[in-house]
Amino acid sequence: MLRFSAQVWMMWLLYAGTFSNEDINRCEQQPCQNGGLCESHSGGFRCLCSQQRQNGRLYGGENCTTALSGCDDNQCENGGICSPLLVNDQHTCICLAGFTGPQCQTPTVFSFESRGFMYIETQLLDQEVPLNVTFSFRTAGPVGTLLQRRVDDLLLSIQLMDGHLSLRSLRGQGSSTLVQELPEYLSNNKWHTVVASLGGVVSLIRLLCTEGSCSRDSGARVQLLERASALPEPGTVRQSLFIGAVGGNWGSGRVADEADYPPSFLGCFRDVFVDSHLVLPAIISEDSDVQENITVGCSDKDKCDDSPCQNRGRCVSRGWRNYMCECHRPYEGNNCADEYITARFGKKDLESYAVFSLDDDPNDAVTISMFIRTRQSRGLLLILANSTSQYLRLWLEEGRVKVQVNNFETLVGRGAVSDGHFHLMTVKLEGIAAMLFQSAQSWGSTPIRPIQTHPGDLVFVGGLPDSRASASFGGYFKGCVQDLRINSKRLQFYPIATPVESYSPEQLVNAAQGCSSDNACDVNPCLNGGVCYSMWDDFTCNCPPNTGGQRCEEVKWCELSPCPATAVCQPLSQGFECLSNVTFRVESSVLHYQSNGKIKRRLGSVSLSFRTRQSTATLMHAQKDTDYLTVSLLNAHLVMELQSGAGKDFYKVTVPSKGPSSDGEWHTVELSMEDQTLPTSRWILAVDGGKKELSVSETAAGNLDFLREGADIFLGGLSMDTGVNLTGCLGAVEIGGLPLPFYLNTELNLPRPQEEQFAKINHNADPRYGCWGASVCAPNPCNNEGVCEDLFDLHHCTCPSEWTGPLCQDPTDTCISSPCIYGDCINLHGGFVCMCELGYSGKQCEVEVDMCENSNCRQGASCLKGFNSYTCLCPPNLTGEYCEEKIPEIPWYIETNPLPQLPVSTCTGTRWDYSCFNGGNCSEADDSCYCMSGFTGQWCEKDVDECASDPCMNAGFCVNYVNSFECVCDMNYSGVHCQMDVSDFYLYVFLGLWQNFFQVVSYLVMRLDDEPEIEWGFYVND
Repeated sequence: MLRFSAQVWMMWLLYAGTFSNEDINRCEQQPCQNGGLCESHSGGFRCLCSQQRQNGRLYGGENCTTALSGCDDNQCENGGICSPLLVNDQHTCICLAGFTGPQCQTPTVFSFESRGFMYIETQLLDQEVPLNVTFSFRTAGPVGTLLQRRVDDLLLSIQLMDGHLSLRSLRGQGSSTLVQELPEYLSNNKWHTVVASLGGVVSLIRLLCTEGSCSRDSGARVQLLERASALPEPGTVRQSLFIGAVGGNWGSGRVADEADYPPSFLGCFRDVFVDSHLVLPAIISEDSDVQENITVGCSDKDKCDDSPCQNRGRCVSRGWRNYMCECHRPYEGNNCADEYITARFGKKDLESYAVFSLDDDPNDAVTISMFIRTRQSRGLLLILANSTSQYLRLWLEEGRVKVQVNNFETLVGRGAVSDGHFHLMTVKLEGIAAMLFQSAQSWGSTPIRPIQTHPGDLVFVGGLPDSRASASFGGYFKGCVQDLRINSKRLQFYPIATPVESYSPEQLVNAAQGCSSDNACDVNPCLNGGVCYSMWDDFTCNCPPNTGGQRCEEVKWCELSPCPATAVCQPLSQGFECLSNVTFRVESSVLHYQSNGKIKRRLGSVSLSFRTRQSTATLMHAQKDTDYLTVSLLNAHLVMELQSGAGKDFYKVTVPSKGPSSDGEWHTVELSMEDQTLPTSRWILAVDGGKKELSVSETAAGNLDFLREGADIFLGGLSMDTGVNLTGCLGAVEIGGLPLPFYLNTELNLPRPQEEQFAKINHNADPRYGCWGASVCAPNPCNNEGVCEDLFDLHHCTCPSEWTGPLCQDPTDTCISSPCIYGDCINLHGGFVCMCELGYSGKQCEVEVDMCENSNCRQGASCLKGFNSYTCLCPPNLTGEYCEEKIPEIPWYIETNPLPQLPVSTCTGTRWDYSCFNGGNCSEADDSCYCMSGFTGQWCEKDVDECASDPCMNAGFCVNYVNSFECVCDMNYSGVHCQMDVSDFYLYVFLGLWQNFFQVVSYLVMRLDDEPEIEWGFYVND
């Protein structure tokens, strides 16, 4: 950094004013204006003008009153500080480090981002006179050569070694000697300023300052060093100076190789002075050789931030403005810009291959990898061979990569790679295991015997020189191979610009450069007017409307509307068929068919659909000579009869169906040979897809090939003579997959294009298309407004609710469906009425009545629900039907026996559970109870009140007990019912007692007078 204080003091000294004789008095008068400071000294004073702007302006002069306007426009660039002068509104620029010029407009900073140099042309000096160089540098790298000074055979180098700056000397071909090393660590990414004296008696280097402590004389005029016009030839000059590094043998006249270069300096320089002349970086033409790899300016931005790596390469930072690209295959180079050149094998179906020879030993572990692209499912990829055997083979089989080691162990890839895309295939042979990979995905492994590779072994790619040997692997490979490697060494078909370790091809036969495609459209593969578009080793056809398939070979006939309105078009492999149903009646004609004589396929199956209510009918009959096939209904069961082949007695089969089919519904029939590859086989009959059960013939019979030519086929009857004996409908009928058409070609909008056909030969037949049953509902057979439903040759009457019977002829018994759930049904005209069981209500007796819902039981009583009534379970102090009566209280003076605590039984009823109280037991009928004596009610809930009949007479009080009572009588009465009057008895007893009492008293008085007196007392023994 520049020190601004010196400039400030210079300004103060220039414009401070004159000294006053009376210095103290002069400063006391405050002569300095605009913030200036007065400084007195002997003989006067001077004003130190403020460097802070006053009212937006700087001031100078004797009393700091002169406005300085030289910096009004602030013309200093790159952060330079403008300093105004008093003279003519001029200024000076105080430049920041790294810039120079009147306006600080010229940068002095340059950098090395890779190995480079700058040649400095110096004057011829006496060897005793040193060359003085001052420079600032900045780096984070611990090593590098900053300067090289050569005088004759003496080479002086300033280098960074482990972050310390050192001066080294080398004379001639001797060894380098350390002259001086600075103790400071300087590879800290800060600016350091160094002065060096190179040459003469003593050479030395000295660290002047480090970033933050450096200053610069802003007033010094800078002289620029004249640039060299060209780099002299090695050995033609006695002395030279290089910033950066060149080969160590440059001065000897020998071209330097990589080993001759000293470590490169990667970092920045600024303010480089050679003998007080400033060295400036320059932008030079590309053919100039005075400097190399110099960049103006200094940036420590990570170059990986600029994403220099192409083709998805990964950038790895390696220090000061240095990086490395980790390239994805098949890319290579500093920036992953070079792509390995692809070799095209089999272009235009030429036999092509390449041969490489191993010039080193790849070691025991061998990894072979390459990109392949092909649409061919077979072909030889690679063979590794020595003079005696082929010990590793790779080829394509059914689109998958197949690996064979030592002519024995084989490994097959899991997926196909013949899809026209690039696939990275890798084979690893490690010890006793072989592994196959597609990209990073493992496709399997297998144990092997170890292999040995040796120098001189051959690698064949794409095929072998012997075409017959290549044919055993599917022939020559047709496709592309790229970035082929054995371990880390490449096998380049065509070299790239980036130097890589590679085997060179010994032979390259018909292998073209690049991965171009054959023009598959040259042979016009698209049919029916399709337009061909070439793809890589393939083509696609833009097909016209109504065509399809890869080559437009499939005509979508049905989109051309070839069928009449009564039919549905069905596409076939080579044409179409118009499908419809046909109705057969007595007045109909049998349909007669024959082959067109062009049927080549084997006929081993028949399929048809039908609908009828006939129990006996002929659906189809086919015959040629003694061979015949009949499909008929017998007793409503489907029956197939077939006689075919030599020895008719041995090749006739009859197969009946398991169940009936004459129900008026559609049924499908499929007849097929159990094994259609054999001349004779058992036959299988499946009705409706075999949902119920398949029928299989017990013996074998021949096929239906007798129908291919000259046979007559009839639908609806046995022959034209016998006429129709089918009343019903037939759907599509096929023999061996070939339909029997219901429409003539003349009835179609387009003729059938298929070659193999059965043709209808009775042109005068006029079948009724569609499936039409008899008119069973016209007139309406249903009585009483019943609705007739047509069920195909059968009707069904849907009757009003009040009528029933097949023709709605009988009144409806409305009770037949038992509508009353809990009650008896009474049939009425137009309806019914239900007589409900006890406890149920509702129109159908479906509602259970809750008898307790509106019970009259008083509060505290429990309602016990019955079917048609209820009863009240009273608390102990209440009685009555609804527990509305209080039981009289027993007088206090009457002593009663406590009532027993009787158990309650829980019973399971017909509708709900119930309880038997007071010791009652469950009854098996009527949801009732067997009660103990003294209790009554359906659930023994009532105690029989034995006092209810007033059994106690003469005002006796009746006490009710369980199944008993007790009368508490008045004292004048007695007996069980207090019926005895005992009032006189008590008087006689009373008088007798008094008489006896007086007699006793009289007797005692008399006895007392006769006996001596007895003294009654108590004595206590002392």
